[in-house]
Amino acid sequence: MALDPAYLEYPRRARGMDHDLYGYSNLFERPPVVWAGGKTVAVPIVVSLEWFPIVPEDKPFRAPGHMQTAYPDYRHYTSREYGTRVGFYRLLDAFAKVGARVSVATNAAIAERYPSVIREIVAAGHEIVAHSTDMNGTIATGLDEADERALIAASLDTLERVAGVRPTAWASIARSQSWNTPRLLAEAGVRTMLDWVNDDLPYRMDTPSGGIVNLPLNHELSDRQIITVQQQSAESYAEQIRDAFGWLDGEAQRYGGRMLPLHVTPYVMGLPYRIGAFEALLAWLAAQPGAAFETVTAVTEAVFPAI
Repeated sequence: MALDPAYLEYPRRARGMDHDLYGYSNLFERPPVVWAGGKTVAVPIVVSLEWFPIVPEDKPFRAPGHMQTAYPDYRHYTSREYGTRVGFYRLLDAFAKVGARVSVATNAAIAERYPSVIREIVAAGHEIVAHSTDMNGTIATGLDEADERALIAASLDTLERVAGVRPTAWASIARSQSWNTPRLLAEAGVRTMLDWVNDDLPYRMDTPSGGIVNLPLNHELSDRQIITVQQQSAESYAEQIRDAFGWLDGEAQRYGGRMLPLHVTPYVMGLPYRIGAFEALLAWLAAQPGAAFETVTAVTEAVFPAI
């Protein structure tokens, strides 16, 4: 039975995605991106440094990785706390060994509860990315616009107060947004968001409040997805990152620079039986002639010097 042609007739249907935020653009037909030093693949590393309240909120939805069992759920709570107290510092040591400056997507609650961690991030030359207020601060359609605006402001204001610099990049919890989020982020002065995953390079959106760049942070290659959800090993994670780099490096020879974001979690990758594989991966990447460790903001500015 043939599909009724009327099935594809609906308002706002257009080439690309069905919205007005940006025009359609084929990755393989764009002007080539050129990274500094002639590198072929930019490697922005994003660390999710999060605080999960011991009692989760289910509205608008429960954040992935949140408490699961009867409350108080000390098993999951202390596992997450281990990431903040121990695993994160193993990651910082790993980054220092290869001279990588990274972007740390962190909740405002981390700044309030562990201000020394925020200061150490900044002192090491890393970047702070705003990541809501805490892991109950989820966003989805149905959240009142005023409440969402206040949540964004509270996250930015708190992180600025503790870090001494106002974040210009934003990562929503679970990469979830409402219809209003890009506009509200632009209104708040955010330059880069990490929520949409439909490309291999940053691209610009235009909202009624101004422009904002989306830097796609691939979900399928995150440590939490590969190791925790798919139950694969850290060595398998590293192999998949190496495979992805090889493919993107090959594409870059023909089409211009590519990007391979690494999304890692302290309570996942910072464990003693995984950190060795991650350090080996970083060393391998550092040895690749085409690889360049960059922060989210550095990648954004290389592609879009002005918004």
